[in-house]
Amino acid sequence: MHSADLVVLGAGPAGLAAAWRAARRGLSVAVLERAAVVGGMAASFEVGGMQVDHGSHRLHPSIAPAVLADLTDLLGDDLQLRPRNGRLRVADRWVGFPLRPGELARTLPRSLLARIGVDALAAPRRHRSGEPASFADALRRGLGPALYDQLYGPYAVKLWGLPGEAIDAEQARRRVTADTPWKIAARMLRRGGGTNGLGRVFRYPRRGFGQLTEAIAGAAVDAGAELRLSTQAEAVLTSTEGVTVRTVGGPEIAARHVFSTVPLPVLARITTPAPAPDAAEGAAHLRFRSMVLIYLVHQGARPWTPFDAHYLPQASTPLTRVSEPANYRDSADDPRDRTVLCCELPCSVGDEHWTASDEQLGALVAEHLGRVGLPPLSVAEVHTRRLPRVYPVYEIGFQRHLQALDDWAAALPRVTTFGRLGLFAHDNTHHALAMAYDAVDALRRGAVFDEGAWTAARRRFAAHVVED
Repeated sequence: MHSADLVVLGAGPAGLAAAWRAARRGLSVAVLERAAVVGGMAASFEVGGMQVDHGSHRLHPSIAPAVLADLTDLLGDDLQLRPRNGRLRVADRWVGFPLRPGELARTLPRSLLARIGVDALAAPRRHRSGEPASFADALRRGLGPALYDQLYGPYAVKLWGLPGEAIDAEQARRRVTADTPWKIAARMLRRGGGTNGLGRVFRYPRRGFGQLTEAIAGAAVDAGAELRLSTQAEAVLTSTEGVTVRTVGGPEIAARHVFSTVPLPVLARITTPAPAPDAAEGAAHLRFRSMVLIYLVHQGARPWTPFDAHYLPQASTPLTRVSEPANYRDSADDPRDRTVLCCELPCSVGDEHWTASDEQLGALVAEHLGRVGLPPLSVAEVHTRRLPRVYPVYEIGFQRHLQALDDWAAALPRVTTFGRLGLFAHDNTHHALAMAYDAVDALRRGAVFDEGAWTAARRRFAAHVVED
């Protein structure tokens, strides 16, 4: 039997940041991670001699100043401030993203601009009494039918596998900050973009986004935390006196407190006391959207395009985003004679895209990139990664199931859940880091947890809005 003041389940950004902050306070900390590397979906790895990420990751400028100061101390000049330079496909035409009013006026069809204008003027009449019935209803009321049908409607089907009418209105609040044409216009006109998701800058590490989580992991170990990779928790036994965590093929660990960042339904399966029937039923109904990431090594002078990411909301292609990782940073380590593209393909575990071969997926991507007018490719290699849990699916009725499970987790003695997976939330990395800091700050002397402080923090988390 081993012991620790704090056991952290999961070595993604939230878990690592919590371990680092707790270890700096002098607590004994053990981090358990099922994978052989740290970072989770925020890890980086090498493809074609270049560091790439699990999709498109950025550190947004709305990060809490205290968290940013810590990360800057860790990474120094390697944490680069970069200009955003993406593109969005609208009405079969490319427009810059973040959006710029002059370009939109020059590029988009006049008929579409006219419909958007009419929708903006008619917005007050669309705001009927009562709460919106769905994601589609919320955005049609706010943005109008033209923008919804061009952008958000088809994107919803691709990202979450459901039509907007079957998705809870909470999804609109969590994912769309500029939910009226007037808010979109205000953000386009605001010089510098402010600190919102349509800002003009972001931060990104020189050696890939995973450099961030690797640096936090190293700092946590230097501060005294124990990091156990390839270690899976198979049972969490809770009591008012403490928590015992059993690991597969390894020791038991007696902890004063446990922080869990693993998926909430997974925690429900391995924890005693087990959820009541209503909470167990809730766990069975919470679904995640999966994704296949297709990496193409393009043999040719870099960059392939000057853009960091291309967004593809239209229904005519199954891809949602194509990013060029080398364009997210300024690094002499990146080769000049080739580049790597990361193509995101949302899907469900076991469907035709999930089970397709690398060769089939590479051919699919090449076909669809040509259809949307992107430059030709000279593909030397194709690599894929399959992620089973990427986006929580907020289908109508999810809140009842989630609430039952969350109430059970909140009642567990000496266990606290947070992070994207731990809260079934659509959050950015800077949100996850803020959660970790708040969780550690709620730990008092003797690992006594301040439930009042945590309740206040949870209220702040509920206001998070994802920034793309």
